[in-house]
Amino acid sequence: MNLKDFIRSIPDYPKKGILFRDITTLIKNEKAFSKTIDQIVERSKKLKFNKIAAIESRGFVFASAVSYILKKPFIMLRKKDKLPADVHSIDFELEYGNATIEVHKDSIGEDDTILIIDDIIATGGTADAAAKLVEISNGKVAGFIFVINLFDLNGSNNLVKKGYHVENLMEFPGH
Repeated sequence: MNLKDFIRSIPDYPKKGILFRDITTLIKNEKAFSKTIDQIVERSKKLKFNKIAAIESRGFVFASAVSYILKKPFIMLRKKDKLPADVHSIDFELEYGNATIEVHKDSIGEDDTILIIDDIIATGGTADAAAKLVEISNGKVAGFIFVINLFDLNGSNNLVKKGYHVENLMEFPGH
């Protein structure tokens, strides 16, 4: 089974000139979704970590399943003002504008090493912000696993240059 066959490409979404890689067609197929989770679990075995974090919202789909299988705590990295307790916040730039992500201050401690999972990496701004959230929480980043890498947008390469371990299950060009 080739997981790339389950990714739908939608031109001019969310704006003209963008070719959006849609994972909903992958997760609605039970065999493709199961294979995706199995591959993330297998790749995670290369890393030493005690917690899993995911970036809102599509990262939650994959990371929560991996967290359940590996019996590791799951940490949600959420958009601004979505978490009810004290938070650490990071502002960053997206391909389409600016954003903020947050994590509860009590989610990550100095003894924690975090695997960050997300559906896609493009320019890497969101992933870099996620790493900063882990680090300002006194945790360490074990690495990243992405379902899709948009290789020509260099986000994955930028993370590697910063010293992070990066894995992805498939690659597409970004437009």
